[in-house]
This record gives sequence, C-alpha cells and structure tokens, in this order.
Amino acid sequence: MSKNWVAVASAEHVRIGRSKGFMQVCHGKAAPLRRVHPGDGVVYYSPTSAFQGKDKLQSFTAIGVVKDGSPYQATKGGFCPFRRDVNWRSAEEIPIKPLIERLQFTTAKSNWGFQLRFGLFEISEHDMAMIAAAMGASSSLA
Repeated sequence: MSKNWVAVASAEHVRIGRSKGFMQVCHGKAAPLRRVHPGDGVVYYSPTSAFQGKDKLQSFTAIGVVKDGSPYQATKGGFCPFRRDVNWRSAEEIPIKPLIERLQFTTAKSNWGFQLRFGLFEISEHDMAMIAAAMGASSSLA
C-alpha cells in the first residue's frame, strides 16, 4: 500500500530536484529515503525561498510520485547526497496558511510545525488529496 510524505527543503533546492527528476532530504542522508518506496506520493514544503533564507515562504512547492528503484548516491563536487527519482506533476506552488485549518497533520496539533524539523514525515491520504487539489496537480497521484 502506498504512503504519502511531506519532505522539507528550500524552494530553491526543490526546483533543482524537480528540474532533474529527483528528491533529496535531510541534507542528503540515505536513511530517510529508505522509508519512501516506489509509488509513494511526495509533496515538498518549503519554509523559505533559499537555503538558510530569512523569508517565510511557507508553501508547498512540488508534488509527485516516487519512481521504481532505490535511493542512490550522487556526486556533486565533494558532496555525495542520496536521492530518489520522482515523477513530478505539473502543479502550482501554494501557501500552506489557507489549508492549516483543514489538513489533518496541522489541525491535530497546536505545534504542527514542529514535525517539519524532521525533514520527512508521513501524511494521510486525505491531506495528500487536499494538497494536490489546492496545487492543481495535473493528474492523480495514484
């Protein structure tokens, strides 16, 4: 059975991954990506526009489905992050604030933002469907 995930990264980093067809979380660590499997839905939440930025973008910035395969290590200079390939959907970036009162992961806890610090966490089918609809995702994530 497929799961749904929120991954957290700056919009700048999400756009790089989206343009090249991959996801990367938690500064390139492999362990979190091993929890994600082919067919799982993933949506990125971007607290800021740029890495270590001071702005409060607080938006969902990409949505897609994990492709077949396992996490793999990429080489980028001296940095060798782990990644997974994703079929990204055509979608609009949207702020989280209008959805806070309706998403299960935000209404269930007064400190819902705390879980964003983990960089990757599972969400319900309800939340994924609501986010996908709000982003105008081009096709079903199933």
